Amino acid sequence: MNISIHSLLEGASRATGTVAIIDVFRAFTTAAVALANGASGIVMVSTVEEALALREAGVGHVCMGEVHGLAPDGFEFGNSPFEVSAVDFTGKTLIQRTSAGTQGIVAAANRADRRYAASLVTANATVGAILAGSPDQISLVAMGDNGRRRTDEDEVCAIHLRSRLEGRPSDPEAVRRLILAGGEVARFHDPARPLPHSEDVEIALDIDRYDFAIRVQIENGLPVGRIKRPPRR
Repeated sequence: MNISIHSLLEGASRATGTVAIIDVFRAFTTAAVALANGASGIVMVSTVEEALALREAGVGHVCMGEVHGLAPDGFEFGNSPFEVSAVDFTGKTLIQRTSAGTQGIVAAANRADRRYAASLVTANATVGAILAGSPDQISLVAMGDNGRRRTDEDEVCAIHLRSRLEGRPSDPEAVRRLILAGGEVARFHDPARPLPHSEDVEIALDIDRYDFAIRVQIENGLPVGRIKRPPRR
């Protein structure tokens, strides 16, 4: 089993084997919260126009995501785990567009054998789901800021996942402290920037909050994320 770590959109486009696209702040933390709150699946797209057109066509019920951190016109929800944490999505299909995470999923569609949308809240379950497939090649892709600039939370998450995949222990509190000391957290507490919500940080750093991974498969030509619970080990 070979494990490689890649970064940004370029890394997503060349990732092979079983691929985990990582977006901690905030796409795949938000996706996990929505699935935990009953969403049946999440269609992941690259553009706002595609998201709105799919909803209009009845492919999904709700659009969530962001452009430059803010919910686009016509979207019901932004890209905030706190914002969707109290929403009942039971039975609904969501459509998600973000500037990093969903772009990575779309970029990895052609070369990957299997795809997972990963974050810290689903870390251990993602490891279990990946290992259950006995892959020869695993590619972990830290998407960073807009898929163009590396960020601590995604790079650290990739290292955390690699350690667990290789059977080594990892210290969740050390992971939290390292990310909290990084440069991305300050923007969540900047009074000049009312969004994103400061509560997003605590949710995103609640490591192993959920017992499921987000497996992304192509359905009717579209990448759709659904809950995948790993076998008990």
